[in-house]
Amino acid sequence: MVLGQQRGRDTKENLHRNFGMPAPEGYRKATRLARLASRLRLPIVTFVDTKGADPGISSEEHAQSEAIAICLQAFSTATVPIVATIVGEGGSGGALALAIADFVIMLEHSTYSVASPEGCAAILWSDASKAEEAAAHLKLTADDLYRFGIVDQILPEPLGGAHRNAREVVTQTLDAVEAALSPLAALTPEMLLEQRYRKYRRLGEWQEEGLEPVRTAR
Repeated sequence: MVLGQQRGRDTKENLHRNFGMPAPEGYRKATRLARLASRLRLPIVTFVDTKGADPGISSEEHAQSEAIAICLQAFSTATVPIVATIVGEGGSGGALALAIADFVIMLEHSTYSVASPEGCAAILWSDASKAEEAAAHLKLTADDLYRFGIVDQILPEPLGGAHRNAREVVTQTLDAVEAALSPLAALTPEMLLEQRYRKYRRLGEWQEEGLEPVRTAR
């Protein structure tokens, strides 16, 4: 079962595809197909490229947050292997809804973050011009995310970006997806769910080392 978000190459295509920002109906469709894949025992493969979920009034009226939450639940509990690939921009919950996976691949120059640098700067400092500083704090690059264990594999891109040799990048990406699916296919549904649970429970764990306790005079 292949699911993805698609953006345009020019203004006309971007407008037609809403700049790759899904509405609640899109996430409900993804939920339905993820559940269908589980019933039919089909692996799920997703391709993520979105600034985030559609923020319009109509989407809010149609319960955008609820649609994303249910989609997250469907992917979390799917009893088949899931491989997700960040192929461009992965923004906020709009991206995460299709990126809960057993194995996450990311193109070398893609980004994946809880918010855009401009949005983060506006929230933290009420100044979108500090986007560069916000980007450094967000740790949104493939190298950062691989180091934190959020993504499992980084795919190199041609000099100048993936669009310079799209055919080669597509072939390389599909080969990586196939290679990731092979060991997952050998796991039982119970093993998949346990492994996925542990993968996401580990994210954000931290510990302090080498710190002496502060003693106060009595």
